Amino acid sequence: MLEELKQKLSDEVSGLIHELNVVLPKQIETAVGHGDLKENSEYHAALERQGFVRARIDYLGRRMSQLNDIDVEHVATDRVGFGSEVKVRDLEDDEIEVFKVTLGENLDFDKNEISMDSPLGQALLGKYVGDTATAALPGGEREFEVLELATIHDQPEV
Repeated sequence: MLEELKQKLSDEVSGLIHELNVVLPKQIETAVGHGDLKENSEYHAALERQGFVRARIDYLGRRMSQLNDIDVEHVATDRVGFGSEVKVRDLEDDEIEVFKVTLGENLDFDKNEISMDSPLGQALLGKYVGDTATAALPGGEREFEVLELATIHDQPEV
């Protein structure tokens, strides 16, 4: 899971670097060729995009550095943490759901992945099987019971 995240971020950085070094300079050159830069919306849009791309590359670089600092060997084997797949029961309506706890860059809502930084992710982190977790969700506070847990150590590498 960690290597998949690193690869996803690396791929995005590669695409952004190509855009920054190849695509945007061509767009800027074309826009400059149109003359008067004060009222040239193509020129200003390209410069704005260039600033966004630089900021995104910087952010992704910091995020990749944080990922490199994660030592999977130190992720807990008995409670919810990064990479855990957790089965919970909503104590209000008895609905059972399974979530995979991951980082924001790797969210796949079709696979019921939740971010460690989300309210539900924060509420579940550190919980053991049998514990309850209270999450402040947009629809109000909800309480969940942890029914089953498979940590990152229990899951096969994909």
